[in-house]
Amino acid sequence: MMLKHRAAYVAFDLFPTAKGASTHISHMARFLFGKYGGGLLMTLGTPLFPRSEIEGNIEIDRYNSTLPNYLDRGHAFGLHVHERLQRIPSLEVVHFRDIWSGMAVLQERQKYRTLFEVNGLPSIELPYRYPSIMTSTLDKIRDRENWCFTKSDHLIAPSSVIKQHLIHRGIDEQKIDVVSNAAHSAPLFAKVADLPQHYLLYFGALQTWQGIDVLLKAFALLKDRDELRLVICCAGKKKYSKIYMKLAEKLGVGQKVIWLFQLEKKTLNTYINKALMTIAPLKACSRNVEQGCSPLKIFESMACGTAVVASDLPVIREIIDDGISGKLVAPDRPQALSRAIRLLLEYPEKRLALARAGKALITSTYNWDNIEKKMSHLYEEKFCYEQ
Repeated sequence: MMLKHRAAYVAFDLFPTAKGASTHISHMARFLFGKYGGGLLMTLGTPLFPRSEIEGNIEIDRYNSTLPNYLDRGHAFGLHVHERLQRIPSLEVVHFRDIWSGMAVLQERQKYRTLFEVNGLPSIELPYRYPSIMTSTLDKIRDRENWCFTKSDHLIAPSSVIKQHLIHRGIDEQKIDVVSNAAHSAPLFAKVADLPQHYLLYFGALQTWQGIDVLLKAFALLKDRDELRLVICCAGKKKYSKIYMKLAEKLGVGQKVIWLFQLEKKTLNTYINKALMTIAPLKACSRNVEQGCSPLKIFESMACGTAVVASDLPVIREIIDDGISGKLVAPDRPQALSRAIRLLLEYPEKRLALARAGKALITSTYNWDNIEKKMSHLYEEKFCYEQ
């Protein structure tokens, strides 16, 4: 059955997964489809996911590629997206979040309008994933990014840092809106047995820019706190944690670090809620400083009523007021991070005050209801929405 979609959301990401990107995709697609009476969601898939799903007026199309090369997979996904969109003449808006989707969406397009949601740029991120990638390849990718920026009708970015990066790349400021990440102001919790009694928490992915090594070194400086544990809830598979498990053993804290993988959302929320504090030790690297980000883990920690200790970076200062709604620490400095954690362990009233202020910030500002209103207004203003 071919639905006459008015809107499509396209993402070169697996969906659904335990990662923050998947949470963001779910919300943004829901906002778009709610505005346009349904739509088509095109993402990556695996043999474990249904290739196609239709529920009411929403269709999910997952592309499963076995190609080993990342760039080949991106190209193949783009071909699939382009072919599919050309068969939907009823489309009015296509919202996409990466250049592989964008190259397909923007080439030989029909009358639909386009919105590029710029969360991450492969010209900046790929060298962390593939250190041997050639400069000439990155230059070509950067050219494709610039082409997508220019050809898109409008862009959104999750932080002012990313917006400034786009302006530096030559994009008109009036063409870009900042739409931050958010969290549910009343998250759902599960009953979890055998929670550690006293623990710090990191949750999310394990890319090098996340600063897991910095966290482990800081935790090793807290060895005198015999009761303290570090829980790391990984969004990815266990194989990606092995290098950090070895580091924890080398630092002498292997027995005090608890590793969990791909937790269901309500269970993860419980771990967040019961933690003494959560840590977001982002590194001061080009991915976090030049490009920027909007860490979902910070919003979700505050929503669960837990104090956040995070790296003092411009993107984090957009969210956290140091000493009021969270604690900021110089990045890449295990000793400074350890001192900040120790201070909050020794002064629980300060930790609770940070948690309360963070929770209030989610309730007043950074909640998905507010983001939905902002997106609804944007669609009406920029895309001539009609019911």
